Amino acid sequence: MAEPEKPQEAVRKKKSRLPFLAGILLAAILGSGSFFAVFAGYILGPAAEEHATSPEADTLAGIQFLPIDSIVISLGAAGKNQHLRMTSQVEVDKAHAADVKQLMPRILDVLNAYLRAVEVAQLQDPAALIRLRSQMLRRIQVVTGEGRVRDLLITEFVLN
Repeated sequence: MAEPEKPQEAVRKKKSRLPFLAGILLAAILGSGSFFAVFAGYILGPAAEEHATSPEADTLAGIQFLPIDSIVISLGAAGKNQHLRMTSQVEVDKAHAADVKQLMPRILDVLNAYLRAVEVAQLQDPAALIRLRSQMLRRIQVVTGEGRVRDLLITEFVLN
């Protein structure tokens, strides 16, 4: 008797997945190892001496914050009885702190004059605080002189 013929597809052997899985495993091990080496600073990392002193730490040691007295300004017509209350601080270099403190009445004057000139609609705009802050900082820098005041920090800005 003759043997029945097997289809050619059944004769073909299945290929082993072992090389494929070994390649995936090897890639994952090498990838995670190289990530760790870069992240830990073993490869392409800065030298240890660079971490010891950072320029930001030196910059922070040389600043001082001077409080500005709270400003209360009446807004609009007398019948509306709206007020703006603002509390802020200026960031200065410690070398210029005494000079800026001596000029604090002028700073208050220039802030009062500016805030009285601003319309109530501008104050009610949520994005207005950024514009107002930059305008007030510029005016403070003009009064105190260039390079003495670094920034203006508004800690309270209430419109009621």
